[in-house]
Amino acid sequence: MSIALVVVLVVIMLAIVVTVYKAVVVIPQASAAVVERLGRYRSTFNPGLNFLVPFIDRIRDRIDLREQVVSFPPQSVITKDNLTVDIDTVVYFRVTNPKDAVYEISDYVAAVEQLATTTLRNVVGGMSLDDTLTSRDYINGQLSGVLDEATGRWGIRVGRVELRAIDPPVSVRDSMEKQLRADREKRATILTAEGHRESAIKTAEGQKQAAILSAEGAKQAAILSAEAERQSRILRAQGERAARYLQAQGQAKAIEKVFSAIKAGRPTPELLAYQYLQTLPQMAQGDANKVWIVPSDFGKALEGFTRMLGAPGDDGVFRYEPSRDYVSSSRPEDDDEGVAGWFETPSDPHVAAALRAAEEVAHKEVSMSASLSPPLRPSSEPLDADHEEVTRSGESAQRPPADRNPPPQRPPSD
Repeated sequence: MSIALVVVLVVIMLAIVVTVYKAVVVIPQASAAVVERLGRYRSTFNPGLNFLVPFIDRIRDRIDLREQVVSFPPQSVITKDNLTVDIDTVVYFRVTNPKDAVYEISDYVAAVEQLATTTLRNVVGGMSLDDTLTSRDYINGQLSGVLDEATGRWGIRVGRVELRAIDPPVSVRDSMEKQLRADREKRATILTAEGHRESAIKTAEGQKQAAILSAEGAKQAAILSAEAERQSRILRAQGERAARYLQAQGQAKAIEKVFSAIKAGRPTPELLAYQYLQTLPQMAQGDANKVWIVPSDFGKALEGFTRMLGAPGDDGVFRYEPSRDYVSSSRPEDDDEGVAGWFETPSDPHVAAALRAAEEVAHKEVSMSASLSPPLRPSSEPLDADHEEVTRSGESAQRPPADRNPPPQRPPSD
């Protein structure tokens, strides 16, 4: 009796423990449980402590509410230009309604995979291979929109779809690599040609600028050389003219001195004959002078000349007698004050100023901007103030120094 009672109590205790175990349900965080009562949906348990009616309620399925990442195997897709490519996709989604995810679709992961494959083939089928390779963002957006709209009634929200890999056939990859290599070689050739062209252009421009500057320098040098030659010729002509003028003045002074000395010496016919005989050898020095005839009555001619211009002296010899109205201004042995400046060595101040102005113009540096300056005026016009000063100095130097050294006046004849 006692044994039977103990067995009954143990059975009752086991039943109570099993009932409590089945009645208490703990749902973890980010999870949900769909509960059915007698085969029909009753409620959805949220995370935490929940209670069931033992042997009546049961948990149909536990749903993970976190965002899930599903990587689908590569799918073969035919592009618009009839090329087969393998596309590997990754879908990010999460369950927002556990009831719809359990009762609206049998396997929502497989459904998302098949929907992504069909949508991908539909989108890529209208694009060429080049567009497919360069339009990943467009394809991702199309897939995300279609999948999110289709899975909304399943209690699923698709966050994003990514194309992880797009693998064209091996032959296409080889062709693409060859095309890419050819494009790179083409760009390299074009860049090299552009570099050579730019280098040639820069070199030509440099040579052009150098030629322009060289021509401008030669032009400036020629102009300055011509101007210097002109000034040199002007100054040389002025010097020669002044020298001839001074030589003529010297000859006039010498003649005046000789004439005064002759008058003061009162020469006789014998002296004149002697001077004539000394002059004959000099007259006969020419190569064309072969025969000279000396008149025998030359002494008579000199005597008649002396009688006409002279007067007999105490000894009966006719001598030259100057006119009583003629008074010599100076003695023949004295120097005239008018010729005192003939033997001065300093240069004319006007000529020295002209030389300094010409040297300043010749040593003036030619600036680099001369190549862009307007053409220079011809040398017949004055280039600047220095040239005008040189011209004025040359004109003043051309005037004979009549005021400083007046030509000597011949004495009046008897």
